[in-house]
Amino acid sequence: MRLVPREGRPQPTIDVSEYVDGLYSYALVLSRNRTEAEDLVQETCLRAIRAMGRLRPDSNAKSWLFTILRNIWFNQLRQWRTAPEVVELDLDGDGANRAEDTRKDPHATYVSKIEQEQVRTAIQQLPVESREIIILREYEDLSYQEIAAVLECPLGTVMSRLARARSKLRDLLSVESLAPRSVKKVKSDGEETGHETETTAG
Repeated sequence: MRLVPREGRPQPTIDVSEYVDGLYSYALVLSRNRTEAEDLVQETCLRAIRAMGRLRPDSNAKSWLFTILRNIWFNQLRQWRTAPEVVELDLDGDGANRAEDTRKDPHATYVSKIEQEQVRTAIQQLPVESREIIILREYEDLSYQEIAAVLECPLGTVMSRLARARSKLRDLLSVESLAPRSVKKVKSDGEETGHETETTAG
């Protein structure tokens, strides 16, 4: 699906299919309900079509779409306050986005799937503020500036919030006794590969 300005003006087009998986994962983190997540993504695409005429050529399409989705979600929260249904998070898109070269080793593939499930379970236990920033940074690989735009907060807030979220997640993973490779996924900025297990040593 490709978004183009309705007026036909010389505006950049957006290939939404490139972002659908990430938008769905983010929507699922916010809503924790598969049907609501699908509705959020659909509404995001519809609103993006209507707003294409206001999108600048130098705009970041990915962060723009994530911002639209987040605004829709919080507008809905203001309209109805219900306890969200807890469901399994499909953060990896069935492993497609995090595929590792473990095809030659069935045991490694099995261990990898177990670790991914443990990470998803740990993320589910985080507050929504921590869940969303982990997804945006660790899974969608948005920059700090892009996350600040999506969350509509200062850059310093993004950094401190992410640090707290990573710390909470590492604590949860430590309790689950995850392998170092899974802890590595949520290592703090500046940590080298060889130090990813330091937070679980104690």
